[in-house]
Amino acid sequence: MAFTPRLNPPQANVGHEVADLAALESVRAAAEWFHAHEEQVSNWQLALARVAAPPFGEAERADWLRARLRELGLNDVRLDEVGNVIAVRPGTATRQRYIAVSAHLDTVFPAGTQLNVYRDGKRLFGPGISDNGAGVAALLALAGALRESAIQTSASLLFIGNVGEEGEGDLRGMRHLFSNAHWKENIAYTLVLDGAGTDTVVAEALGSRRFELTVRGPGGHSWSDFGTMNPIIVLARAVQKFSETRVPTTPKTTFNVGVIQGGTSVNSIPESASMRVDIRSTSSTEIERLERALRASLDYALVEESSALDGRTVASRVGVSSEAKVIGNRPAGDLASNARILQVIRAVDTHLENSSHIQRASTDANVPLSLGMEAIAIGAGGSGGGAHTLHEWFDCTGRDLGLQRILLTVLALAGVRG
Repeated sequence: MAFTPRLNPPQANVGHEVADLAALESVRAAAEWFHAHEEQVSNWQLALARVAAPPFGEAERADWLRARLRELGLNDVRLDEVGNVIAVRPGTATRQRYIAVSAHLDTVFPAGTQLNVYRDGKRLFGPGISDNGAGVAALLALAGALRESAIQTSASLLFIGNVGEEGEGDLRGMRHLFSNAHWKENIAYTLVLDGAGTDTVVAEALGSRRFELTVRGPGGHSWSDFGTMNPIIVLARAVQKFSETRVPTTPKTTFNVGVIQGGTSVNSIPESASMRVDIRSTSSTEIERLERALRASLDYALVEESSALDGRTVASRVGVSSEAKVIGNRPAGDLASNARILQVIRAVDTHLENSSHIQRASTDANVPLSLGMEAIAIGAGGSGGGAHTLHEWFDCTGRDLGLQRILLTVLALAGVRG
């Protein structure tokens, strides 16, 4: 018997398909593997979290994952040009199509962060243990269960440990993957594993754009050079002006000035000052509108400060310049309500009696979703907390459910020869 996925079958058919799939002896054996090997999965997660993966410094963790995937018997395990780990589990279909399963390798913690990783009962502790130690451990668990149960899929499975998901990594790993014509044309579905839990399905990509605004001037002494244009005051005027920008509640749109810095001492006029601004929206149009407002606010601030200085006995205002540089750009996107991958995850949740809801967030799924491709991001089971702190934790209780959810979703999308 063969279960081959169709493009957009009726919802009822998908439910029957998942139930029939879950009844196969090989699939039951794979699900049982998760329970029997929880200790192994936890050990993988702890070992991974002990390998530093700061922003733009994921190489050592990538090497660790590459070695584990080879041990699990995957084919063509390699690093691509930007450091993504890629491995293939070949399918039986003549046409080369892939179901991509990805988990990001990087953490938010800078190089040199002390990685105090340990276990206390069913709880694992340490920076990055859940985000995204849980996702990478689930990636390995999926490979292990498929190997032991000898399941054959029609479509090939593409396992990815990608770089650059967090912060200024700006999704660079997934951007690179989907800029490759071979992968872009042959990946049918993308399942992103990110963090803990089973209660959400990220099917809507939250777009964001980040900027660094810098103002430079001649600087000087606060007394003798009074009247020289002060970059910090220019930025203060720009913040005030930009903060008056109206934003809609629908589509939800936000902005934030998260960092402002510059200057050397209280009695020095700074030679430069900068600030970082984050703009987010479910609408690309709104992001563009706020970017224009931000740039206009900086221009306005320069004019206003120049005008304010006209009445002062001055030192020169020559040599003043400004720059608004994009430092992050995450594309927005939506998954069609009748998308095959969305029907499958709903059917899997129904079969497993798992309650979940659709969520909008910024994840690695942003990239394929922005290209009109089918993708979702889900958790890897268990529960977690303290994300992006040194006190992050993951509780293994309930991990089985998350792993079974991943397994059935991947197999329903790939098709199984049983």
